[in-house]
Amino acid sequence: MLAETGAIMKAIVYEQCGSPNVGQCEEIEKPIVGDSQVLIKVRAASVNPLEVSQVKGIPYLARLIFGLRKPEKGHRSQLGVDVCGEVEAIGSKVTRFKAGDAVFGLCLNDPRASGAKAWVHDRGSFAEYVCASEATLELEPDNVTFEQAAAAGVAALTALQGLRDYGHVQSGRNVLANGSAGGVGTFAVQIAKAFGADVTAVCSSRNVEMARSIGADHVVDYTQQDLRQLRHTYGVILDCVSNRSLSQCRRVLAPTGVCVMAGT
Repeated sequence: MLAETGAIMKAIVYEQCGSPNVGQCEEIEKPIVGDSQVLIKVRAASVNPLEVSQVKGIPYLARLIFGLRKPEKGHRSQLGVDVCGEVEAIGSKVTRFKAGDAVFGLCLNDPRASGAKAWVHDRGSFAEYVCASEATLELEPDNVTFEQAAAAGVAALTALQGLRDYGHVQSGRNVLANGSAGGVGTFAVQIAKAFGADVTAVCSSRNVEMARSIGADHVVDYTQQDLRQLRHTYGVILDCVSNRSLSQCRRVLAPTGVCVMAGT
């Protein structure tokens, strides 16, 4: 089932780096689904620090990924990686989805890319319709809303990669999640607990109870206690906000521990 050609839709696009005002809502051509792609009628999309870096070009390392002064390919680029919506059409090689399915996932140019290049995209989810690879999508669970599912992709994947792939978290290991009240941090606490780790969450006073409610075994209120004064050491530190220096992290990192910095 293929999408019609020549159709028009609305999308948020930008042509150069700058403030959020460089993003404009414009009418553009509706995408045509590829062989291994799914055309999604967007119901929800989330905003991540990834989009902020993409538009502002800050930190400057982001410009090496998305383009020095304008989108990498030299033309208008759409914003948005996380998406949730309904399948409108599928490519000839798609086997896991059908029209009408509710799906969520990521919009990426090349789902096989690694490192920072994996996040490059120029046909994003801040639009009425978007195409995404079958490999980056899953069926939306019945017990979550479109908005909840759309908020999972980048944040949950970042937490999972940091803990499982780099931190090698396993049952009984002590994990410190710095910035546990943010998008990545809340997923990190829950994922670490699912692996059987003993989790210490670092957050502000107003988020202490929330951190406990999602499974944190211990909570450090950074407004009341300095991390450098902690008496415990941790096998894995996931710094979700990168507001601590490496030397500060080393003070509470076990001799054979791993520190993963996920923030910008």
